[in-house]
Amino acid sequence: MVKILLEAILAFGGLYLALIGVLALSQRSMIYHPDPTRSDPVEAGVPEMVPVPLKADDGWLIGGWYAPPRDPAKATVVFFHGNSGTIGSRAFKARVLLDAGYGVFLLEYRGYGGNPGRPTEAGLYADGHAAIQWLTSRGVSASRLVLYGESLGSGVAMEMTRLIEPMMVVLECPFTSLPDLAPSYILPVLARAAMVDRFDNLSKIGGLKAPLLVVHGDLDETTPVALAHILLDAADTVKNGVFLPHGHHNDLWDHGAAEHILNFMARRSD
Repeated sequence: MVKILLEAILAFGGLYLALIGVLALSQRSMIYHPDPTRSDPVEAGVPEMVPVPLKADDGWLIGGWYAPPRDPAKATVVFFHGNSGTIGSRAFKARVLLDAGYGVFLLEYRGYGGNPGRPTEAGLYADGHAAIQWLTSRGVSASRLVLYGESLGSGVAMEMTRLIEPMMVVLECPFTSLPDLAPSYILPVLARAAMVDRFDNLSKIGGLKAPLLVVHGDLDETTPVALAHILLDAADTVKNGVFLPHGHHNDLWDHGAAEHILNFMARRSD
């Protein structure tokens, strides 16, 4: 009986370790869903935006779309999108910001939108840094930049706050850290600890000095709204949270998010 029990424990342990190994090897395919489609700003409804080629510090060629502020007194929004789609699918957000007079830089990560390479946490940080460097090298002061992070892009935006002190930060559907998104019954504890790409926003939010706006949907099925509350509570700066009762993960702008974002930016710019 003892022998059978030991054999069962060993078999279970072997399966458990095998599961961890599979999850560790495939974790990035579960995190990133790059769309290789190359978008065109004219077709996307933002004809004033110009494609900008960039080269990250690690040598990968990436790019984005840029339009300066129509109103010189307005800031420039650097937009870091989520884990799927392309900048073309975020052009409707850029359209609202541009119409309000703001400048916009839509960054396209490596592996997305026809760019070479494969996305990783370090890679996306390098891509974000390349966009910031491009803007500041052309006279756009870091103090006139709004870092906008959408979902996974919230991790890129928060990392950039360690490099510059922006005018403000807007986080749409953010999370505390990537491992926190996986319930323990789906991703075993050891596998969670073994995650390579973590985007640990919670460890960075305490050092944020710029004004912060968090926008989240109470019905978000991808990044639980509880994580956004934890992140917002941990921030020690001027901050505001907008929690839309009917909002899910991808439809916040259908529920009035844009108005809240523009109002916050206008107040903080005064």
